[in-house]
Amino acid sequence: MIKILTIIGARPQIIKAAALSRTIKNGFSDKIEEKILHTGQHYDENMSEVFFKEMGIPTPHFNLNIGSGKHGEQTAKMIAGIEEILVNESFDAVVVFGDTNSTLAGAVAASKIHIPIVHIEAGLRSFNMAMPEEINRILTDRISDMLFCPTEHAVENLKAEGFENFNCKIYQTGDIMYDAALFYAKKAEQMSEIMQKIPQEKYILCTIHRAENTDNTERLKSIFEALDVINEETKIILPLHPRTKSILEKEKIKTTVTIIDPVGYLEMTQLTKNCELVITDSGGLQKESYFFGKKCLVLRDTTEWIELIENGYALLGGFEKGKIVKTFYRLQTQKVKLIANLYGNGSTASQIINFIQK
Repeated sequence: MIKILTIIGARPQIIKAAALSRTIKNGFSDKIEEKILHTGQHYDENMSEVFFKEMGIPTPHFNLNIGSGKHGEQTAKMIAGIEEILVNESFDAVVVFGDTNSTLAGAVAASKIHIPIVHIEAGLRSFNMAMPEEINRILTDRISDMLFCPTEHAVENLKAEGFENFNCKIYQTGDIMYDAALFYAKKAEQMSEIMQKIPQEKYILCTIHRAENTDNTERLKSIFEALDVINEETKIILPLHPRTKSILEKEKIKTTVTIIDPVGYLEMTQLTKNCELVITDSGGLQKESYFFGKKCLVLRDTTEWIELIENGYALLGGFEKGKIVKTFYRLQTQKVKLIANLYGNGSTASQIINFIQK
C-alpha cells in the first residue's frame, strides 16, 4: 500500500484534488491510501467549505488554518506545519498542485526530509517573474521527483531549463482539470440552480482576483473602466472575490457590471457553459472556457496556457482600458482553430496514479 499526502490550499486545488481522490477511490483504493492536508491559505465557509460538499470529497484530515498574510510569513508557517505532520506520520510521497504558496511550502517541507514530491501541473511558465505564482512553480519543479505536465509546451519548458539532466521523471499526461470538468459538468446540470437567478439574456462571465491586478489601484481602475464600456454592449456577470470586493470598496471604485456573491464550482461551471465569452485573469478559468467552447479575454500580459493563444481560443488584453476594449471586439470576430484534446482526453488522474505506482 502506497501512502500519499495531498496538499491543497487554494480553491482550484480542491477541484484537482477531487479528481485525484475520486480516481483513487474508484479504482485504486486497495493500492493507494491518501490523506489530504489543507493549509488554510484560502479557507472560509463561502469560498472553500462549499467546494468540499460539491466535490464529494471528505473533509481534510489536517487543516493548518494558516490564513492570509505576507508571502514569506504565510509560506514559512505552512512549511513548519506541513513538516510537523510529515515527521509524525509516514508517507511515501507528497502530492502538490499548481503554483500557490501552499504548493511551494509542501514541496520544500517534503524535500528537506527526503520524501518524494509529485508536482501536478508542472512545467508551466508565464515568463513573468513579477508573478508570485511563477516563482512558486519554478522552485517547486526544481525540487520535485515526478513532474506531471499538462501540455507539450510544459514539457518543452522543462527540457529548455535542463530538467532532463536532473534526477526527476517528466510525464505528459494532460490536464487534471479536464478530468474534473468532464465529470462535474454533468453533476452541475442536475444540482446547480444558478441559471434560475440569471436573467435569460446574453452575458459575459468575468472574474478578477490576481494580485498583479488587484494590488495596483490604477490598473484595477483601468480594468473596470474597460468592463463598463463592454457592459454597455453585453451584460457582464462578475462573481466577486471577497478580497477584490474589499479593495473596490476601499479605493471607491464604482462599476456598472452586475456583481454577484462568490459561487461554488458547480455554479461556475454552469455560468461558463452558458455565457457568450469569458473575461478573466484566472489561469484555471482560461482552460475551463476552452473546455466548454468559449473564447476568453485574458486580463494579463502573459499566460502559461500559451496553446490557447496559439489556437485563437484566448487573447491577451493586458490591463489598459483601450487595449482591453479593442481586444474584446477583436475576440468577438476571432476565427478559432478547432483542435481537440489540447489538454488530454480526461484520463489524467488515472495516468498519474499508474505512474506513481510504478
